[in-house]
Amino acid sequence: MANVPLDQGLLLAAILFALGLIGVLVRRNLLFMLMSLEVMLNATGVAFVVAGARWAAADGQIMFILVLTFAAAEVSVGLALVLLLHRQIPTLDADAGDHLRG
Repeated sequence: MANVPLDQGLLLAAILFALGLIGVLVRRNLLFMLMSLEVMLNATGVAFVVAGARWAAADGQIMFILVLTFAAAEVSVGLALVLLLHRQIPTLDADAGDHLRG
């Protein structure tokens, strides 16, 4: 299997991270914001794997497993909060939760 050059792999990770960041900043739907966070976390995982492959170390793959577990925890907590918020407010707009302040 051919190795991906470091600059191309990091460029892919940077593009994915930028797309995720744009998705978090532009979108107002909470589900799309969670998906954009997932894209950002996957971009960091790709960067770890590419860097680990560059130096022939398993550290990048270990960090990718850590990123995957963190992403799974973020999804479970985020979806639980979205479901609770959706019970209070019948919309998933992020700005609609402002009236919940006490």
